[in-house]
Amino acid sequence: MNHTLPNHDESYQDLLGYGIARRLNDSADDLPHDISQRLKAARAQALGRRKVVKPQFAAGAGSNGSTAVLHMDEDDRSVWNRFASLLPLLALIAGLITIGVFQEQNRAQEVAEVDAEILTDDLPPAAFTDPGFLRFLSAKQQD
Repeated sequence: MNHTLPNHDESYQDLLGYGIARRLNDSADDLPHDISQRLKAARAQALGRRKVVKPQFAAGAGSNGSTAVLHMDEDDRSVWNRFASLLPLLALIAGLITIGVFQEQNRAQEVAEVDAEILTDDLPPAAFTDPGFLRFLSAKQQD
């Protein structure tokens, strides 16, 4: 038998229970054969009468190590529960699409602002493509 010491945080009732169980286990080897057989039969009968309670799990999320897990009970697989479990995924997809649309609008607005500044500038647009103009700008920055 495993005779480990209980934690110091346990209550007095737990300590008393451990002590009683330890004494019963120690003296169980000294029982006569007919008493141990009667106890064995009574234990089997008690185990046969006990209620087997199936654990009830509702739909929910949990973790399995470092992995997130979405689980549902066998009886709980209705259409509404499946739809409710997909709502976070749908919200994520809608959020990503919204972010993409806003970024595309911002990019188009920035390009339009640059085009407007180029067209309203004193220099003609062809000056920006002239290699001599680029040398002129870099020489002016060095001065």
